[in-house]
Amino acid sequence: MSNNLPKVAWIGLGIMGSPMSENLVKAGYEVTGYTLEQDKIDRLVAAGGKGAPSIADAVADADVVITMVPASPQVEAIAYGPEGILENAKRGALLIDMSSITPQTSVDLAKNALDKGVRVLDAPVSGGEAGAVEAVLSIMVGGEQADFDTARPLLEALGRTIVLCGPHGSGQTVKAANQLIVAVNIQACAEAVVFLEKSGVDLAAALDVLNGGLAGSTVLTRKKDNFLKRDFAPGFRIDLHHKDMGIVTDAARNVGAALPVGAVVAQLVASLRAQGDGGLDHSALLRSVERLSGSQA
Repeated sequence: MSNNLPKVAWIGLGIMGSPMSENLVKAGYEVTGYTLEQDKIDRLVAAGGKGAPSIADAVADADVVITMVPASPQVEAIAYGPEGILENAKRGALLIDMSSITPQTSVDLAKNALDKGVRVLDAPVSGGEAGAVEAVLSIMVGGEQADFDTARPLLEALGRTIVLCGPHGSGQTVKAANQLIVAVNIQACAEAVVFLEKSGVDLAAALDVLNGGLAGSTVLTRKKDNFLKRDFAPGFRIDLHHKDMGIVTDAARNVGAALPVGAVVAQLVASLRAQGDGGLDHSALLRSVERLSGSQA
């Protein structure tokens, strides 16, 4: 494809990475993907992208490298080492890490990339699988203004709200705050659902009217059907929210911010995971409230 758009390497084609990379292809970008499962690479190729046999091959010719992997250890694994991004990307390339990781990991990555002439942005997202598919994600970015300006047209093919939040690591800090708000919100909705059902109210009607008032939220809009149908197929897994609650409680402790309610919800997420529900959607916090209320076998 001959166009003036930057060539993109995409590392990590999971629940979020696959639809996001496909949205870049739709927007006219040449995207070369690499991930651990061949069938996910095949999916990108079927959508009009290219596949690569390794990270080194994927990034060799790329102007922009985008990573979307589960957590800090995976970011470090793909970024560092002889087969990693920093050793194999060309000087002047822009690395946009869209994973949700600790702010410190992002700061360290930017520092290490500087030696290799690679520019870095941390750009975690909110909006879940639906937001990824619809290209309406909220993207919170940390890094330099000039790099943000370069990345912006590309990010606009992936999301709707794109904001530079400060220096390296700031995107991750805002993402951590996002995950705090979302978890507490889901927990409040879950408690309301059990309370309403035990009271014999028409749950669908109740959630509709609640969502029209001050209690309404994007969380309730997105998760209402999960609650009503007890459908906990993951858009965002409890395992990942557990990781994120660890990030936010740790980061808050480091800066001296108290999270009393967040700490309780972090424990509820952890208990749900300990009960074997880690692979379910985070709306499955409802199961925890049901167990506590004696309304689930």
